[in-house]
Amino acid sequence: MSAHEVYGTHPEYIAEVLGHLGKDVLLLSYEEQRRFASVSLNRFGAIGSARLDWHGAEVVERRDAFDGEALAALLRIHAGPDELVVVFWDNLAVPSIALPASLAARHAEAILGECYACWFLLTDSGILIEFQDGEGLTTGRPPADENGARQTTG
Repeated sequence: MSAHEVYGTHPEYIAEVLGHLGKDVLLLSYEEQRRFASVSLNRFGAIGSARLDWHGAEVVERRDAFDGEALAALLRIHAGPDELVVVFWDNLAVPSIALPASLAARHAEAILGECYACWFLLTDSGILIEFQDGEGLTTGRPPADENGARQTTG
C-alpha cells in the first residue's frame, strides 16, 4: 500500500481531540499534508523511526517538559494567536490537522494525549515544534532546502 492509500484512513484515532477542537479544525488532505511536510518534516533526516535529526537546523529552544502546559507556552511565545498550526502525527493513517495557534495552545494537553510523537508547524513563521513523549519539546526552523532557501507556507 502506498502512503497516499494509507493516509488519513483512521481519523477515529484522534476522535477525542477532534471533539475538543470542534469546527475550527481542518482535516488535511494527503496533498495538503505533503505540501506542509515539504517545507518542514521532509527537510530533516530521521533518527530511528519517529525522531528528527536536528543537525543543520536552527534550534531555537529545547524544553525538558513534555506536557500540554509546556507546549502551550511555546505556542504562545512563537506563534501569533491567529497563526495556522499544522499538527503531524507519528502515523500517516491519522490525518494531519490545521487549526489556529490559540486553539492549539488551549487544547495542548488533549492533543499531546493522542500520541507518543508529533510535530507542530507554525505556518507563518516556519517554526517547527517536535514533541517526543517522555523526552521533551524541541523548537526550531527546518534546514534550508537544496537551494539554500528557508520557505514558509504563509
